[in-house]
Amino acid sequence: MDLLDSIMSKMDKPPAVNDKHKQMMREQMKAAEEAKNKERKRLAQFRKHIEERINRFIQNVSLTKKEFEPMDRVARSIVRDVADVAGLTTYVFGVEDVDRHVMVFKKEYPLTEEELEAYKNGEEWDPEKFKEEARLKEQQRLEDEIRTQKLKNDPGSNKFIEKYERLVGKETGKEAARILEVNKQFGFVRSELKKDKRTIEETLADIRAKKLKRDHSEAADEEKDDNGQDASTNQP
Repeated sequence: MDLLDSIMSKMDKPPAVNDKHKQMMREQMKAAEEAKNKERKRLAQFRKHIEERINRFIQNVSLTKKEFEPMDRVARSIVRDVADVAGLTTYVFGVEDVDRHVMVFKKEYPLTEEELEAYKNGEEWDPEKFKEEARLKEQQRLEDEIRTQKLKNDPGSNKFIEKYERLVGKETGKEAARILEVNKQFGFVRSELKKDKRTIEETLADIRAKKLKRDHSEAADEEKDDNGQDASTNQP
């Protein structure tokens, strides 16, 4: 017997596996395999269900997008795979384990960055609300540009007024542009914040009236003084 055989003979032999232990191991393996088969069957049924929903969505010409309910990671991967095969665009929104869900869009749907950003923020997409917000932003931008233009000296500045009129209405635009021009002369202070609510025409008319009244008053005072001097000169 060589050295290796001597060492091996002194080592403890592995415990013998009795028939009862072997039976338990076989049962555990069988249960695990059954669980795997059950899960495969469940996922196959789920995929078939998703394929039916996707197909109905594609056939409905009135629909351009579809939002699925929150799902786990595996279910979402099936939805996205089915949608990709069908030629649809997919996005995932929401928080994992809370409301993470898939949205699918038809290729012809004009998905904008603004709409995509709304979904990312967990908001409902309202195109009319977005148009109104965009209109208000454009209105504010034009107001800022009008303030920075020399409306009287720069012929090109009229294009800003024209844009503004188209945006808010012709009459409203003209009035607003005129107020903005007056505001520019007074350090960009909005007209509604001034105590004087008069228009520039009314202001000029008041100035002219006051000047005329002052001129009449001064003339009357001079005439009175002259009469007084004449009377004093004639006294003995």
